Amino acid sequence: MQWTNITDGTQISEIQKQTGYSLIFKHSTRCSVSMMAKRRFEMDWDALPEGTALYFLDLISYRDISAQIAETFQVHHESPQILLIKDGDCILDASHGDISAEEVAEVINN
Repeated sequence: MQWTNITDGTQISEIQKQTGYSLIFKHSTRCSVSMMAKRRFEMDWDALPEGTALYFLDLISYRDISAQIAETFQVHHESPQILLIKDGDCILDASHGDISAEEVAEVINN
C-alpha cells in the first residue's frame, strides 16, 4: 500500500466524489504522538482491503487544506487524525491512540 499526498484543495472534492472507501491520515510532522500513530498504522495497514485509497496530509505544510477537510466532512480537527470516507461521507474518524488500521478494516469489512 502507498500514500497519495494531498497537496491541493481540489483533491478533497475529488475524494468526496469517489465511490467506495478512502482514508485520509492527517499528520503533524512536529508531533511525536503523530509520528508514532502513523508508524503503528503503517505497520498494520496490510489488514485493509486491497484497493483502499490512502491519502496523507502534512497538516503543518497544508493547514488550509486541513481546515477544508474538517469543514467538508463535518469533523472536529485533531492531529493526528484518520477519516474513513465512504461514498463522500465520513463514517469513522479517530485521533491519537484510537487510530487503528484494524478498526478501519473491520468497518470496511462489515
